[in-house]
Amino acid sequence: MLLLGIDVGTSSIKVSVVDAGTQQCIVSAQYPETETGIVSHRPGWAEQSPAMWWLHVQEAIHKAHASKKYNSKDIGAIGIAYQMHGLVLVDRQQQVLRDSIIWCDSRAVNIGNQAFRSVGEENCLASLLNSPGNFTASKLAWVKENEPEIYAQADKFLLPGDFISMKLTGETTTTPSALSEGIFWDFPKDTLSADVFSYFGFDRSFVPRIQKVFSEHGQLKEDIAGNLLLKPGIPVSYKAGDQLNNALSLNVLQPGEVAATAGTSGVIYSVSDTLAYDRQSRVNTFAHVNHTGGQKRLGVLLCINGTGIMNNWVRRMTGGQLGYAQMNEAAAQAPEGSEGLFVLPFGNGAERMLNNETVGAHFHNIDLNKHTASHLYRSVQEGIACSFRYGLDIMRENGLQPSVIRAGKANLFLSDVFVQAFVNALNVPVELYACDGSVGAAIGAGLGAGVYANEKEAFANMKCLQWVAPSNAAAYNGLYEGWKSLLEQQLKKQA
Repeated sequence: MLLLGIDVGTSSIKVSVVDAGTQQCIVSAQYPETETGIVSHRPGWAEQSPAMWWLHVQEAIHKAHASKKYNSKDIGAIGIAYQMHGLVLVDRQQQVLRDSIIWCDSRAVNIGNQAFRSVGEENCLASLLNSPGNFTASKLAWVKENEPEIYAQADKFLLPGDFISMKLTGETTTTPSALSEGIFWDFPKDTLSADVFSYFGFDRSFVPRIQKVFSEHGQLKEDIAGNLLLKPGIPVSYKAGDQLNNALSLNVLQPGEVAATAGTSGVIYSVSDTLAYDRQSRVNTFAHVNHTGGQKRLGVLLCINGTGIMNNWVRRMTGGQLGYAQMNEAAAQAPEGSEGLFVLPFGNGAERMLNNETVGAHFHNIDLNKHTASHLYRSVQEGIACSFRYGLDIMRENGLQPSVIRAGKANLFLSDVFVQAFVNALNVPVELYACDGSVGAAIGAGLGAGVYANEKEAFANMKCLQWVAPSNAAAYNGLYEGWKSLLEQQLKKQA
């Protein structure tokens, strides 16, 4: 039996076909090859077209089929991972009413902050484990306030993965995990938050049918199956936000285990068994994929908006002639510390770990006679590593003390410069694995469809590719302190 995983990313759609018996990826395909843009009608806004996602999903699946490495009719279940916190609104005919307001959009920050004060900070933190902040509920409130004619037509609100599942099956479903990432979920009561729905005046009929993460969210429609060369009736049996799914793909499921990713955004994600929260909501707590009322499994998530997108920006601004592998080679030619060149990589909207401040991206101490493109490339990767350290220190304040971090050997973790900067700045070793979001989604589909009896069976063949330990943590601590001083100066200017 084969499993199909779909990863609805910000930059592209990736799909993988996995052999359920061996858990090995047979083929992966990405569409488009170039990175998808983000529409920003105003400063701080970020939107993408759900119709575009759906088109790209279909193209990616057909591209995988074109490999001829498998029989597409042997695919028996579908799993979906997706960019978190996005808002998709559909009417009764399941037609999209406006472009999705995606995860890095900052327009609803003030709405969330006001809700935090009005509902009560202690109340929000104790029940939601977060401030409403800039999450999906606040974005829905923005539409209600600013686009009442669209809000009036809405039948359901969906997360991006819910939308793709709807297109495949015709069913609208969601999960407690998805609702928690949108800040709709009351953890102590294990149900929808009465406070959130009352404060914002949302009708509960807007909520799709709530199901477990690992369950049947609908069956593939016959016309869609025909178009995608798949068997009609196979289930969509798993849906999860990308960072929760990344943790699943790394077998990070139990308390104390920690995952990281460095794609468009950067994330450290730790599993806990307590209903914990950061008092300033700089890091956020969501229901993990295996969370239930009887078994608490919470994901404590640090998100940095400006990581891979910063690396992509500097590539484009230096001509775009080099591929990422060549950039990484060039970065290695510059010395550690980039000879005093510092980068604050915060140019992709309001940063939650910086109390929702929009700091912007900054280069400091450029020497026109000394610094080269190699210095630029290295300083960006070191600046990103320092931002991870800043966030991990917040998580440490909240009791997280990781002994090792697992990551997929992908995106920035393909760069030896970045990996070494990461482990030295954080002073924590990293285990690297050959996995990605779409493979994780396929494994999730197997768990949801009952192909695997449990997580141990699903990850029986998982092997670590590389262990990287800190080698120069003391020097990087000095680099970090200089970087942190510049960030604090910038934050004072913001104030």
